[in-house]
Amino acid sequence: MVSVSVETAEQTHERLRRVLSQADLVVHDGVWCFEESPADQPPALTGETLAVVRDRESWSRLVPLGQERDGVECFGIFSFHFPGQVDNSGFVGWLATHLKAELGTGVFVVCGSNRARGGIYDYWGCPVELLDQAVAVVRSLRA
Repeated sequence: MVSVSVETAEQTHERLRRVLSQADLVVHDGVWCFEESPADQPPALTGETLAVVRDRESWSRLVPLGQERDGVECFGIFSFHFPGQVDNSGFVGWLATHLKAELGTGVFVVCGSNRARGGIYDYWGCPVELLDQAVAVVRSLRA
């Protein structure tokens, strides 16, 4: 269930730092990319596939990068699983704003749900060259 909090900016910051410190953080090995396929040809789901989304024209599958890098955007990935019953409303915007301010880069976020592990989880992608710096920002906010 999505929660909506009425609080000051300072209260939001402190709440989301607590949420971040309680979340299960995983930094995923390797380099990741999006593979695209036409909308009428859904991609195969494999154990390596982290996410699949689509628009009207194509499917996009987040997978480990193969050998080919020419013209492919390369990403580093980290993820969070949030404990159940924790108000994480505003988390994506809050952390994305911190990362933009600290690193000068945007991120992408793909969210999902696993009720057996408490609910919402997020995969975060950033340029692979900035992964270590992004994780350092996250860890400093968790401290």
